[in-house]
Amino acid sequence: MDHHVIPASSGSAGVGIALVLLRLGLLLATAFLAGTGILRPLVGELPRRLRLTIAVLGGVSAALAAVSAFATDVNVIALIVHLVLALAIPVLIRWPSAGRWASLALAALVVLETSLGRTGVEFAIDTVYVAAAALWFGVTVLSVWVPAERWRQTNFRLGPLSLTLGGLLVVAGAVQLLSSGLGFDRRIYGSLFGVTLLVIAALPVVATVVAGFFFAGKDSTRAYRLGAAAVTVGFVAWSALAAIPKPPEPPIPGVALLSEASIGDQRFPVLVSPQRPGKNLVHFPASAGDELSAGIEGGLIGKAIVRPGAEGTWAEVDLPNGRSDLIISRGEEKTSIEVDAGDGQGHAIADTDAPECASAALGGLIADRREVLTSCPADALSGEDSGSLVKLVEFLATRKPSALTLVEDDSPRGVAAAKLVRETAARSGLPVQAEAGPNTALVVVSGWAGGYTAMTRAAESQRLKPTHQYGLYLAPWLLNGPIVNSVASSSVPLRFDPREQAAVSFAVAAGNAFGGESPTLGGFRNWLGAPLNGDIQIFAAAQVNAMPMYPGEPHAVGMIADRNYAGQWIPDGTIVPVSSVLR
Repeated sequence: MDHHVIPASSGSAGVGIALVLLRLGLLLATAFLAGTGILRPLVGELPRRLRLTIAVLGGVSAALAAVSAFATDVNVIALIVHLVLALAIPVLIRWPSAGRWASLALAALVVLETSLGRTGVEFAIDTVYVAAAALWFGVTVLSVWVPAERWRQTNFRLGPLSLTLGGLLVVAGAVQLLSSGLGFDRRIYGSLFGVTLLVIAALPVVATVVAGFFFAGKDSTRAYRLGAAAVTVGFVAWSALAAIPKPPEPPIPGVALLSEASIGDQRFPVLVSPQRPGKNLVHFPASAGDELSAGIEGGLIGKAIVRPGAEGTWAEVDLPNGRSDLIISRGEEKTSIEVDAGDGQGHAIADTDAPECASAALGGLIADRREVLTSCPADALSGEDSGSLVKLVEFLATRKPSALTLVEDDSPRGVAAAKLVRETAARSGLPVQAEAGPNTALVVVSGWAGGYTAMTRAAESQRLKPTHQYGLYLAPWLLNGPIVNSVASSSVPLRFDPREQAAVSFAVAAGNAFGGESPTLGGFRNWLGAPLNGDIQIFAAAQVNAMPMYPGEPHAVGMIADRNYAGQWIPDGTIVPVSSVLR
């Protein structure tokens, strides 16, 4: 962690709060010290009490910086520079010019380190807010011990300056509020992050109004002392903002909701779809663990169970109209997330196809596209999948199995796909049947649940006797971990290579966004936001580890010995092309 950057969390809640308070105290003391040193040339001889105050500020700033070095990881160079400047300013303050330059360096250090990683507008408003607050603090400290009439007569007029500084704080706070992404929805007053933004934007207004009333009087520094409390609280809120988690986007009716839940010490993602009144699916990744349940406060609580062909666990929940709290529990522990089903009925989703539909919606959410769910992959056979199935049947015809064993379902996509397979097979002279045989090829065009059942049955049949010796083939949408891993090896026609950059990038993004879950074709399409129109090849998926190694065994540089590396489409397996491009 770099020096001065406030940690968002550090171990237990108590330790995290202590670190945040340490950082806030450090930043506040440093801002008071830097501002006082910068404005030191505006007063003459320093009273003893003022020199003592500056020395205390320097000591506190240096001490807190040193303590932070033991509490968190810090940038050593920045820490040393901070310590040197904080201890040097109380000494250099005797020479106004030298003290001012040292104070400017300390103020610049604070701005740079608190703005680390921020660019453009964010860096600019950080600079404005910190600098304006530091100057306000400087006038306040100096004016406590040096009356206004004893300040040096210069063109630097303190009264109008108070309005300028207050105005800069107001503008910076307003820009921060408007650029936060919260807009003016209920998160502004319903979350700690939003309330902090309001404090940042509103309190400088108070200080500016006070300055407007008092800057014209005999004591031109009075406005600073009266507004110091508002500016101090605003500065602390500004500094603390980095440690406050930003609230999630408010739920939109009809748009699948990707949120996060926390039970005990574990945090995990949650997917709610389609987020309409009536039956909804609540999905948890396998990494979230077992024994999870979900339901509406005061309603039925359903246990999350495994669904055939889908990863993780799924709970059915009936959502009422409008906003409500979804309760997620494990044993006696529970938490809640806000959902909003709206007041209208959404797209009708068949129960067996709901997990695939939810997974497809998740791909769009990962790409930050929050679109109302109006269709599911099983609602129709896409043109790209039609072409893939035609090429698959023509490829099988060249291998001359005795027949194709076809597994279908009654979804619109399954019906259309089965009809297409039969028509293409008839043109190629291939019989199509429902029964398995020793010299047949299995072709599955059903949904996830039917595909998983068909593959597990095929695996059992092959274990008992020769069955489907010409291979097991899946429709493209069945490229999903639980389905392909239910057999030793299966094949699928694809218009993309799961090992290419875009596919691997989506696999990594899906795993990061949803607890390590594997990617799916529907999610990939929605993530891309465009159809897959590449050349068609047959890919084989298998549960293999080409180079098994013992734990701790040394291996060649660059060789990946762990098959569970990020970006895989098939967990604990591999997928490779086994045909040339099918023209």
